Amino acid sequence: MNMTDYTLYLCTDRDLMSTPTLEEAVEAAIRGGVTIVQLREKNCSSREFYDTAVSIKAICDRHQVPLIINDRLDIALAVDAAGVHVGQSDLPADKARAILGPDRIIGVSTATPEEALKAKADGADYIGVGAMFATGTKKHTRPVTMERLAQIRRSVDLPIVVIGGVNETNCTQFNGTGVDGLAVVSAIIAKPDIEAAARELRSLFRK
Repeated sequence: MNMTDYTLYLCTDRDLMSTPTLEEAVEAAIRGGVTIVQLREKNCSSREFYDTAVSIKAICDRHQVPLIINDRLDIALAVDAAGVHVGQSDLPADKARAILGPDRIIGVSTATPEEALKAKADGADYIGVGAMFATGTKKHTRPVTMERLAQIRRSVDLPIVVIGGVNETNCTQFNGTGVDGLAVVSAIIAKPDIEAAARELRSLFRK
């Protein structure tokens, strides 16, 4: 039974954050109502990724918020994170499940009903669906229409978080669509007041 709260899903990006440190950004975001954190580090050594994961996990643990590691199963296991998130070009979810065991959370990026069904068959706990809108934080995204999102929602009963350009001006479009959460990057982490930005997004989505 998946009891994880995906309402406000923060993906980190140290290039965009408004605070001096990632730790400050994550702490403020959680205070504002972020319910789950994905640590995404693309441009650092394994040691730096590990050290960052240790310090971010300490913050998440203090607030009882799950920490998900992007792509790196070794880092997830090394810091005893709640789980991992994999994309279509990462290690397949069924292999991740075999390595991580039954108790960790596995999320999979999907853009089609077929990918969603495959993720479910492979043992995913939730799927990320997008890119919903144009986004500057990720290259090579595949656009997903609201109609396609509805098809994906009908195809699987897994929790869905929508990602890709989701912000305070468009997040209310997902109210009533049956999605479980908003995955956001710059709409929280790039704002001058991270805590307030998180609080606003959460209240808009839950209206």
